[in-house]
Amino acid sequence: MLDKLYEIVEKKYFNSGDFNGMPIYGLEKDFDIKSEEFRNVVKNAIKDEILTVTFHGNTHIRAFSGCPKQKVLDWWETEDYPAHICLYPHANKLANSLKLSAYKNSPYELELAKGAGQLDFRTFDLSVLEYYRNDPRYSYNTDYIHGSICIEDAYFESESVPEHDQILLQSFGFAYDDDMNRYVAVFLRYLADLSEEHQKVWSAKEVSGSIKLHPDYYASSIEGKWGTKISIFDAFCQELKLINEMSVIFGKPPLFLKDYCLNRPKEFGFLLRPTESEFNNFILLLDKMMSDNINKSFFEQDVELEVDEVRDDGKIIVRQKGTIQILESWINKFYKPSDNKPLNEMFAAFRKVRNLRQKPAHKISTDIFDQKYIHTQQDIILQSYEAVRTLRLILSNHPLVKANPPKISDQLYKGEIWHI
Repeated sequence: MLDKLYEIVEKKYFNSGDFNGMPIYGLEKDFDIKSEEFRNVVKNAIKDEILTVTFHGNTHIRAFSGCPKQKVLDWWETEDYPAHICLYPHANKLANSLKLSAYKNSPYELELAKGAGQLDFRTFDLSVLEYYRNDPRYSYNTDYIHGSICIEDAYFESESVPEHDQILLQSFGFAYDDDMNRYVAVFLRYLADLSEEHQKVWSAKEVSGSIKLHPDYYASSIEGKWGTKISIFDAFCQELKLINEMSVIFGKPPLFLKDYCLNRPKEFGFLLRPTESEFNNFILLLDKMMSDNINKSFFEQDVELEVDEVRDDGKIIVRQKGTIQILESWINKFYKPSDNKPLNEMFAAFRKVRNLRQKPAHKISTDIFDQKYIHTQQDIILQSYEAVRTLRLILSNHPLVKANPPKISDQLYKGEIWHI
């Protein structure tokens, strides 16, 4: 009986297209599934690691590998039967299957064929995303908790792009080791859907070790829960939007030229490669979103936008004030805090980004690869976010804003922000 049973289960597994299990209720025409004999055959096959069984959730897929054998045997005795219980070939049995050769060129499809779980995840060096982020033929979207990649519609089924490059990665996320180093994380189900060529690219970038999924990616992907926080990059743009809404409420033009909520630059995120050039490019973008983004027309009639300067020869010239200087003058005129520390830290953050932007403009140097840029960037984006948040809190004190405040999300209001 066992040989026939295993043959049916294995055939279902490989012919289903998704390595599906064989539901016990589907075996009624071949076996007396309610007999004690059948149940004992399956039980012994579990003990001998010939078959394994799924009981919960979507039993037609093997979601996770590595379930302890004793746990499976316990469930076999206690769970409703036959219900939706499904049988699978055990990984030890699959290891010797001749059918594995069909997947030899697709490393992640091969892992599923050998018995790995559809929701087992693999982790990768962040640089694996560079190819897709930098290629305009791909739609690359991420909030730095979740993400997706697919070929743009204009290039789908196009002769200009080889078919093996017309890929879809339905979902990816991020993960961390004990030192809080970031990695890309992808479930095997989605990796296996990539072309052979792209599976090999990802395989070359795979990283192993003690690495855990981002808490919100785990919550949304495995537990089916909403995220508990928002990424610091989304929060930054939302703060700009709120500041602009407050500006309009008290009769001013938007303080920032753009809020970037609907068109956040894809480079506005954690570094994918810890190099000096990528770090400098990020700083350039950040300064454009902060100091360069300040709208001078907001301050007209409130503070001077120009200053007279006397040259060495006695002539007077008119110099345009910088945007940070104008913002500082305006806030000092209208806002009198009991504690100047948050204010000083806010302007220090604006100036720090501006100074970091200016440094590369005055030198030519070779690029440098150094993990320090990952941690330096984390510190700077946190300080920059705190700066725009402080600015929003300042404007929230305006009487007209107090009387008619714009809607703010609970996460932003409470500062529930992921900065990892």
